[in-house]
Amino acid sequence: MSFWMGWGKRLLPFADAASDDLPLSRLLRLSLIQFSVGISLTLLVGTLNRVMIVELEVASTIVGVMLALPLLVAPFRALIGFRSDTHRSALGWRRVPFIYRGTMIQFGGLALMPFALLVLGGALQSAGWPSWIGQISAAAAILLVGAGVHITQTVGLALATDLAREDQQANVVGLMYVSLLVGSIVSALAFGAFLTDFTPGRLIQVIQGCAVITVFLNLVATWKQEALNSSPPPTDPAAMAGTFRQSWDTFIVQRQAMRRLIVIGIGTLAFTMSDVLLEPYGGQALGLGVGTTTRLTAILAGGSLVGFTIASQILSQGGNPVRLAGSGALMGLPGFAMIIAAAPIQSASLFSVGVLLIGCGAGLFGHGTLTATMRDAPKGQVGMALGAWGAVQATAAGAGAAIGGVVRDIARGLVIVEGWPPVISGYVLVYVLELALLAAALIIMVPLLHRPQEQAGLAPRV
Repeated sequence: MSFWMGWGKRLLPFADAASDDLPLSRLLRLSLIQFSVGISLTLLVGTLNRVMIVELEVASTIVGVMLALPLLVAPFRALIGFRSDTHRSALGWRRVPFIYRGTMIQFGGLALMPFALLVLGGALQSAGWPSWIGQISAAAAILLVGAGVHITQTVGLALATDLAREDQQANVVGLMYVSLLVGSIVSALAFGAFLTDFTPGRLIQVIQGCAVITVFLNLVATWKQEALNSSPPPTDPAAMAGTFRQSWDTFIVQRQAMRRLIVIGIGTLAFTMSDVLLEPYGGQALGLGVGTTTRLTAILAGGSLVGFTIASQILSQGGNPVRLAGSGALMGLPGFAMIIAAAPIQSASLFSVGVLLIGCGAGLFGHGTLTATMRDAPKGQVGMALGAWGAVQATAAGAGAAIGGVVRDIARGLVIVEGWPPVISGYVLVYVLELALLAAALIIMVPLLHRPQEQAGLAPRV
């Protein structure tokens, strides 16, 4: 532990956010909230979508819509953050009660999910029960997990921002997202190892284990992090604002705010439409097993981690975050082209490299847009800006999951390129749409690159 703490600032991206008031050990413990979020997201987007589509033979449209249900909660992330700013519990806590509520909702969804999947797989159909019961049960479990993730992630980031110095808030938020990616990588590798010999009983054990781990990690992360009877400074506009609408109006009227949110939405949609399709694509087009395709999530998250690391180095030297986001979108273009070309030549290696490039591009794009949003936030409105970025990003990600599944089913069997296997037609069309959306995001982003020098170049470094 002494060796790790001594070398932490050199090895960990954003670890220089630690200070005397917020040491690295406490910062890493707080980041366990995001680590648990990464576990749940990997389970939903990585493992369960493959199992439902391939093993349980559920239509990808239904799976995509199920995984998109959490987007019903995503638009309220800014409101959740605002409420945690103004909330006062009996003990004086603001953030911790919301984190605990989100954790319990997340645990409830994970506890319900194994039984919902059994019903979805036809366990009750032999007794005359209709199939829609399993679909509704699985949808409810996914919705609960997604709602809990949105609450804990939003308020956890707000708590981290509270504890950090103002000049280190962006670095602290960046470290939280790195922890989320690490959680995705570790859980993807673990799920791949546990599910190499897939059985329904093994899947149930994995899901139940995730439920227990989530509660444990969030409890450890929040232990003695927020002081009792805490209150925001009297000059904090978030504390003085009368309503959420007033705070939102203050944020959205800033220059280029709406254009930036549009770019975030389109770019995120482009990177996430294939999230629920990468593993089924690997299984149906390349013949990969459950354990192998689950590791694709680790490759995707690993690429995002590389992107975040590169972004931290560039931004720490005063780089333009919008230009960095554009570089991420550009990196996604050859990534999706490699994925398309992997099936006709049956190259799992080319497929993996394409996934890695997409992950790296998504990391550059995500961190660039996040930093740009926080730098341009009105004074005292960083929390509102963070919530707006999260709301748009999460909503676009959920919509991308649904759209990708629908497009894949509609285009299934079409002959897009003569001589290519018909089974990949739906997947290829989705990847082509993602290429078009990345190009659109780059075009809309151009005016953001020509910002005044005092905003683009002389902003506080991250």
